[in-house]
Amino acid sequence: MIIKIQQLIEAIHAGDTGTPKDISTKLGVSERMVYKYIEIIKVEFKAPIRYNKVAKTYFFEGIGKLDLRWQKKK
Repeated sequence: MIIKIQQLIEAIHAGDTGTPKDISTKLGVSERMVYKYIEIIKVEFKAPIRYNKVAKTYFFEGIGKLDLRWQKKK
């Protein structure tokens, strides 16, 4: 589940999710799971996710970055 959420986050950052049905196909999960992942990201990570109906993609509102990967300090 964490890997799928990270893949969704990356797609949102790239502006490349498409519709919920599109992203469900890309992630290999049901459309219902996409909605659950979006809700987890919104509620648990407090990320400001919105959906642009014209562009048909999810996006993060405002400036920021959400990432679930370990990054070694330099």
